[in-house]
Amino acid sequence: MIPELGHFALAMALAFCIAQTALPLWGAQRRDARLMAAAVPLANAAMLSVLVAFICLATSYAVNDTSVVNVVQNSHSAKPMIYKITGTWGNHEGSMVLWVLVLTLCGAAVAGFGRDLPSVLQARVLGVLGAIAVGFLLFVLFTSNPFDRVWPPAPDGQGLNPLLQDFGLAVHPPLLYLGYVGTAVTFAFAVAALIEGRVDAAWGAWVRPWALASWGFLTCGIALGSWWAYYELGWGGYWFWDPVENSSLLPWLASTALLHSAVVVEKRGALKVWTVFLALMAFALSMMGTFLVRSGVLNSVHTFAADPARGVFILIMLGAFVGGAFALFAWRAPAMAPQGVFAPVSREGALVLNNLLLSCITAVVLVGTLYPLFLDLIAGRMISVGPPFFNMATAPLALPLIAAMALGPLMPWKRADLWPVMQRLWWVALVALAGFIIALVLTGQRALPALGFAAGLWLIFGAAADIIDRVRRAENPWARARALPRAAWGAAIAHAGMGVTALGVAGMALSTETLVALNPGQSTSFAGYEWRLDGVRDSPGPNFTARRADVSVLVDGAVVFTMTPAKRTFPIARTTTTEAAIRTNGMRDLYLVLGEEREGGAVLRIHHNPLAPWIWLGALTMALGAATSLSDRRVRVAAPSRRAVAAPA
Repeated sequence: MIPELGHFALAMALAFCIAQTALPLWGAQRRDARLMAAAVPLANAAMLSVLVAFICLATSYAVNDTSVVNVVQNSHSAKPMIYKITGTWGNHEGSMVLWVLVLTLCGAAVAGFGRDLPSVLQARVLGVLGAIAVGFLLFVLFTSNPFDRVWPPAPDGQGLNPLLQDFGLAVHPPLLYLGYVGTAVTFAFAVAALIEGRVDAAWGAWVRPWALASWGFLTCGIALGSWWAYYELGWGGYWFWDPVENSSLLPWLASTALLHSAVVVEKRGALKVWTVFLALMAFALSMMGTFLVRSGVLNSVHTFAADPARGVFILIMLGAFVGGAFALFAWRAPAMAPQGVFAPVSREGALVLNNLLLSCITAVVLVGTLYPLFLDLIAGRMISVGPPFFNMATAPLALPLIAAMALGPLMPWKRADLWPVMQRLWWVALVALAGFIIALVLTGQRALPALGFAAGLWLIFGAAADIIDRVRRAENPWARARALPRAAWGAAIAHAGMGVTALGVAGMALSTETLVALNPGQSTSFAGYEWRLDGVRDSPGPNFTARRADVSVLVDGAVVFTMTPAKRTFPIARTTTTEAAIRTNGMRDLYLVLGEEREGGAVLRIHHNPLAPWIWLGALTMALGAATSLSDRRVRVAAPSRRAVAAPA
């Protein structure tokens, strides 16, 4: 009965979303207040319907209902309860229900928090979001129904992919979807503005908090996925330029550019056409990532499905939504006359440079990700585009981008002189130069890591210089600092977070590793420690068996701590996973992986990763900056008012 209720709830949600699409858009066109007012209750009803469906699916997993095909394929009675629940979205069908739930939650949020929006704009935004939800609900109901039954019920399920039975990956998809689907809100604002043919400062102020929220969640989701790959896959790295990793990085880059461009629209009324283009592009890249992950085009530990029929359906949606939006953009863009003239050296100019460099990096990553696919399709040749290409192609673009990130906030709007700005940053430049020289000496004249250290210091102290510059001329600097807008603090925190991540990436470039075979009682020296294998033992788990190595880490003959890497074998899935042991002190990670057992001993792979924790600390700091900015009420609601549109006679 519960699966049927969930299926019915999805069908009801589809009906509500069809009405949410048609009535508000028609009402906005006719300026009919009653039809436009229907958008809010319809958006809430659609959200509640999808929430009921999601709860029904989660309940089916919790009780291990083996009459549901999706449960049989992705769960098992012996699985811990937390992974039964998270298994709800650990598969293609369930993850699509979560996707639609987040999408309808976004619609309900626009309905609830958009009370200050003009009724016509709100109706059109909710209508566009309803249309997107209709497409995804049709996709779920006709190609990916999570409530399909099997009869007779299976004795038990086949179990969840063991790689997904991890708390980090349990939280990763919801955060990532909040960021992915959040781009649909800015997309809807852009389409609504194109329908009306009007983009102004008020529109920039309204779209910025949604772009900020989407960017913050996407940052958290990407960071958590990177962290999971670091400690769960046992590869010892944090980012491998995997095509599916890139599919989440691409909308993040576009959203970052959108966030900065929207500021120019709000403050100066400039870059309107470019900002609308970025809003459309961020959602287009998000949809492209969905296609890559679920179409069978890519083979990766990150992919959800390998069904070409589903890929064709998503491709049709991509063409309909994105193609239609860009056709509307091509029609309306010429009428959006540029305003807010500014000099090349100005805050607007710095933000334009920021956008151009981010767009170039996005293009490089996009080409590097898609080129092997097109080459395979056209010429039948298989090639791999890996880290060497991406690192060498993006580094020359990232360095000037980082330089502009510290300069831009100190520049006045409209026109600036570069020399006074540099004078205020002289001490920041000295700190960065000192960091570069010291890193160059300590790393044996390795230029790229040294540049990374200099870039990180430049960003961190540049963000501090921005705040100092705002308060230093006040009679009471502390009072002035407390009175600063939270948005200013948020921007500085986010820039500093990027600097922390840059330091972590530079540190990881200096990581070292060794591979050694030891018998019990034998030891090896590495990274200033003595590593002694004490033995290998069995360690049973709730739905797996494990072999754990006990490794003592010694300094001057005294044990300072013990590490226990493991290999887990899941008999139901017939899969073995690697559980790395990580010991961190905040400045470095000691990373230990258990390899093959041999002659009573084992092969150990040991990594020394300097500053590795700073990569994720910086990402969390960036997300904290976004949250700080969103906590500023002026960012959320202080949009300039529009003059009312005259109603037709």
